[in-house]
Amino acid sequence: MKVVFMGTPEFAVPCLNALIQKGYEVTGVFTQPDKPKGRGYQLTPPPVKELAVQHNIPVFQPATLKSDAALEQLKSCEPDLIIVVAYGKILPKAVLELPPFGCINVHASLLPKYRGAGPIQWSILNGEAETGVTTMYMAEGLDTGDMLEQISTPIGENETADELHDRLSQLGAKLLLSTVEKAQKGELNPIPQDDSLSCYAPMLTKELSLIDFHKPAWEVHNLVRGLSSWPAAHTVYGGKRLKVYESRLAEGKGAPGELLDEKHFVVACGDGAIQFASVQYEGGKRMKGEDFLRGRHLKKGEILGE
Repeated sequence: MKVVFMGTPEFAVPCLNALIQKGYEVTGVFTQPDKPKGRGYQLTPPPVKELAVQHNIPVFQPATLKSDAALEQLKSCEPDLIIVVAYGKILPKAVLELPPFGCINVHASLLPKYRGAGPIQWSILNGEAETGVTTMYMAEGLDTGDMLEQISTPIGENETADELHDRLSQLGAKLLLSTVEKAQKGELNPIPQDDSLSCYAPMLTKELSLIDFHKPAWEVHNLVRGLSSWPAAHTVYGGKRLKVYESRLAEGKGAPGELLDEKHFVVACGDGAIQFASVQYEGGKRMKGEDFLRGRHLKKGEILGE
């Protein structure tokens, strides 16, 4: 079976690697164009491209799949099956209908919940107790295709989106191999999604990141965990932004935003309290919350967010 893999970020790497290690003939990899990164804005290849190059797999980086040139590139790979994992581009009908075994997508949620670009983060932001990975046949809608297989996993109370991302990427690779094997044997039983149970997980924006201490502690905690890598939840102290990367639920009462413990960085919320475990002050480095307090000499009773 000839396979074409379409994916871009780190999340997709374990899936491509699993196919390679299992011995599937990956005839081409389609990924996003290189993008400038860092202070020097050097063109940086996507993680999926780096892995493909290591294994001498042809790499294609079209700006769009809707062009005749991109379709010809795809046809030259003679795919029996196309696998899509966080590619970041819409597949037109001509692409969806090309491979005889169809196009299979690996999506980081328990569909039909959390269709869209940010399923990992929104599952945490909304306080879900579990999530998982779904493989599905791709259709023209956004994550609306028939489901093939699912695997679920609990979300830890303090687990961040970064940590969950890494776990789900490994689970996704495991599930993908199972799905591809069944596709070869004709053992898949597609299940249509129930649209009435769906919800949308849009891309994150910086506007989400400001902490509102009037909300319950568990909501603030979910915000910190869900935005752990980008854009990072933040509050304001001394007129500057204070990013919060890790937190823990804590005990205590006080006015929203009030510092309750000047040694362990416990802050009051509308209901309950939260401890800031890892922070970064504007212009500074990321550090433990306790270290930040020692360096800034905050006092009990001070109000954050003003």
